[in-house]
Amino acid sequence: MKQTELIISTPPGDPEADLLSAEEAVEPGEEGGDSEIREGAVALDCHGWRLDKALTELVGEFSRSYVQQLLEEGLVQLNGRPVGKASTRVKAGDRLRIELRPTPQSKAFRPVAMALSVVHEDEDLLVLDKPAGLVVHPAPGHWSGTLLNGLLAHHAGAQMLPRAGIVHRLDRDTSGLMVVAKNRLTMDRLVQKIAAREVSRQYQALAHKPWRGTARVSVSAAIGRDPRNRLRMAVVDLAHQAGKAARTDIECLASQDEGCWVRCKLHTGRTHQIRVHMAHLGHPLLADSLYGGAPAAGLQRQALHAWRLEFHHPADGRLMVFEATPPEDFLAALAVWGLRYNPPDPQQGAFSEP
Repeated sequence: MKQTELIISTPPGDPEADLLSAEEAVEPGEEGGDSEIREGAVALDCHGWRLDKALTELVGEFSRSYVQQLLEEGLVQLNGRPVGKASTRVKAGDRLRIELRPTPQSKAFRPVAMALSVVHEDEDLLVLDKPAGLVVHPAPGHWSGTLLNGLLAHHAGAQMLPRAGIVHRLDRDTSGLMVVAKNRLTMDRLVQKIAAREVSRQYQALAHKPWRGTARVSVSAAIGRDPRNRLRMAVVDLAHQAGKAARTDIECLASQDEGCWVRCKLHTGRTHQIRVHMAHLGHPLLADSLYGGAPAAGLQRQALHAWRLEFHHPADGRLMVFEATPPEDFLAALAVWGLRYNPPDPQQGAFSEP
């Protein structure tokens, strides 16, 4: 642990002083050599400020939210006593001491070796079969152990790419196929292909309630933030709410009293699109509690699997087609319903193009 004396004021009563004397050495904190101590006095023009604002003067290279996090962790002292309330008012001459530690966010973009299920890999890209439960990108609550961390450990080029080459995402509890770029040119081209709807993505899902009506439907319904629950997305009326156009083609593969097995093709890539559109039809996915589903047939996570991925290789134009059998929990749920897994024929009853 390092100790730094960062001067933020001239002590009251000593207008000629330019520096504060160095403090005595302190013992390392729990983070050992990863932490650093900063100490100083509150300047006259900072008199009456909130503690968190005054601390940003002491550690000006860090944000106030970072300082507030350190306050919550008990890493700040005011006049030698621990203090954790950001709104505490400080006085000129008060002594501040703060222990800087790496936050989970600061450790988010580090390589973490993990077993990746690689379906295909070449010098430009790789295709993965992501397991359910793996978070794709660091976010609050999941700052490490994500697919991004695994990609940083998998190949050196990932360090040079935005999001380690990730061009599209799957929800944490969605399993299945993803394509990831290994260089910037490929990444740019894949992003362009996805935007131009030149990457075909098909999913399989298990949903509540037996299917009714025609076997194939196309849902064109805009999706935006649910105004009643900011954690959810919802079908919205663009005349009255913010959102984006979204289209999903859905085909019923089998229907039971307990529910239905469907194939879905994305024409757009909105957040939670299949989950929202299926719930909109009255068929929330099994175990998808966010959109009205409940655990069933042994499934404890949303019953959604990215089954098929098709695109032309960005480098040489050859057609790339990949299919991934759903994981064991999905297959076991089918068996509970008395169904046997057979992959859908992508050529029979093919979904319409945009």
